[in-house]
Amino acid sequence: MQEMTLATLIAVFQEMFGPVLFWALVATVVVITALYVYVLVRDRSLSMRRFLLAQLSMPIGAVAAVAFVEVVTDSHLRDIGGAIDIIVLLGVALLGAFGFAVLVYTAQSLVRGQPQNAR
Repeated sequence: MQEMTLATLIAVFQEMFGPVLFWALVATVVVITALYVYVLVRDRSLSMRRFLLAQLSMPIGAVAAVAFVEVVTDSHLRDIGGAIDIIVLLGVALLGAFGFAVLVYTAQSLVRGQPQNAR
C-alpha cells in the first residue's frame, strides 16, 4: 500500500467486517449523528447533566467497541504483536467511547425531551 486513501480504507474495512456489516455500521453512524445534530439544534444548548452522564458512559463504549472488533474480526488480545496493534486498539477504544457518549446524550435528549431551561 503506497498511499492511504479513503478508497483504500473503505476496502480494508469492508474486507475486515464484510460489506453488509460495514455499510450497516456506516448507516448507523450517519443516523445517530443526524439525531445528535437535531437534538443540539432543537435544544439550542447542551444539558450539563446529560453531558456528564454521557461522559460517565464512555468506558462502557470503549470496552464494547474493542469486544465487538475482537468478535467480528476473530482476533484476541493475545494476538497483539507490536506498537501498531496497540495504537489501533486504542483508536478503536477511543472511537467507541466517543460514539457511545454521543449515543447516550442523544438517547437521553430524545427520551426526556428539552431541558426546562431551554424552553
